[in-house]
Amino acid sequence: MSDSTLRLLMPQWQGGNNAVYHFGAQLLAWLAPEHHGITENVPIPPPENILHDDTLVVESGLVARNALLEQINSAKHIIQRHQPKCIVTLGGDCLVSLAPFSYLNQRYDGDVAVLWIDAHPDLNIPQHFSHGHAMVLGNLLGEGDPDFVKQVVLPFHANRVLYAGFSGGEPYEIEVMKRLHLPSISAEELAHSTDGLLNWFKNTGAKHLVVHLDLDALDPHWFRSLLFARPVAEGETALPGIPHGKLRIETLVSMLEDIANISDVVGITIAEHTPWDAIALKQMLARLPLMQ
Repeated sequence: MSDSTLRLLMPQWQGGNNAVYHFGAQLLAWLAPEHHGITENVPIPPPENILHDDTLVVESGLVARNALLEQINSAKHIIQRHQPKCIVTLGGDCLVSLAPFSYLNQRYDGDVAVLWIDAHPDLNIPQHFSHGHAMVLGNLLGEGDPDFVKQVVLPFHANRVLYAGFSGGEPYEIEVMKRLHLPSISAEELAHSTDGLLNWFKNTGAKHLVVHLDLDALDPHWFRSLLFARPVAEGETALPGIPHGKLRIETLVSMLEDIANISDVVGITIAEHTPWDAIALKQMLARLPLMQ
């Protein structure tokens, strides 16, 4: 029997080779409003260390390939068992959108548009980058590594995809964006007006919408639980040379409220929560007297 909305907790971290994503997903689930429907946890082996795990190996060009495919299949089985109308996915790295978005596009016979809120394209391939979280949108479009593309029964149409808050990507990804004619709206434009976003959705002709929210689209000057806000020594920069997000939370909420008024939102993923202060506090508490 189908339930209306499935909440899927998927603390996948191997796709970004970043142990922090595992804890970040669990904290995100605790922070989220109470859900009165079905909640399922995708079984994900935890990292050996909350801040670093060096046991992952590269398999045919991709870090932890087999583990990632197993986790995607676990998510697919959970989703198929419940046959939900809508899915909220709490991750975990960006690859967690693969199974739920693929299911939703098939359920609604391809009548689904994709709003990809991310500072980066997520169109990479193992030949250029070994982390699976950077290739998920390409897979959903039928592009990239065959092992992951075949997980998507009905690929999305490129003319129904929009980047919001995009900041930049690798040369290969930019080439793919141009080849597929994937449009983007900047954080600055969205802060001024959501008209471009709303016009895009209307022009897709789609009824339904899925939203991928990689928190790294947010500006690290105003929101700190991001990969780009990792504490570093004075004078250093976390992940130098990689574009960071520029969206404000107020802009993000406003744009999603506006587009929800004209679309049927059937899926949302929130990914790559990296709560550095909470992790530091967790580690500190473990070292205090009487806390063990």
